[in-house]
Amino acid sequence: MLVNRTRYRNYAAAAGILLSVTSLNATAQSANQAWVTDELSTYVRSGPTDGYRIIGTLNAGEQVEVLETSGDYTRVRNSDGNAVWVLSNELQETPSAVEQLPALEAQVEELTAELEGINETWEQRTASMTETLELRESRIAELEASNQELDAQAEQSRRQVRALQARLETQEEDLLMRYFMYGGGVAGAGLLVGLIVPHLPRRRKKRDRWF
Repeated sequence: MLVNRTRYRNYAAAAGILLSVTSLNATAQSANQAWVTDELSTYVRSGPTDGYRIIGTLNAGEQVEVLETSGDYTRVRNSDGNAVWVLSNELQETPSAVEQLPALEAQVEELTAELEGINETWEQRTASMTETLELRESRIAELEASNQELDAQAEQSRRQVRALQARLETQEEDLLMRYFMYGGGVAGAGLLVGLIVPHLPRRRKKRDRWF
């Protein structure tokens, strides 16, 4: 999942940044602090040359206090308070991984929890946006269906109006035809009466005679 891959990248980047910041902080510490290298335990001598006898060892990663440097050797004081000489190249200026690990683990856990909280918040927002989008898509689908239904009803209404207009035109034509036939009949009857009446025999009036 893309979100999980992004989260893992964030974890790795955060851990890298955390290590870098810790290293910088360690470098900025007091110059008289040093640590035995993590790779090995080293022998210590009673003096600053190989000719001095070995009097003990320092553990890998052990923190020591730097007292002085002479040639290839550095005089340090260990955790027991003993001042001994050790090869300078077997010391490092940054805390050992053993000492850094607990603090780094705690910081990584804290950062991981923070990132998980951010991821959870983002997932909630994404879910909310997805839900909102689904609701909008559903509403759009409903409106489109309603629009199609209204279009169908409008088309049906248009067909009904055309049918009514056709019937009205037919009725108007029938009415005009009836008026025409009625008028023609009246005119024909009048003409016929005008032709017949002059030929009807007239009744003569009797004259009164006085004798």
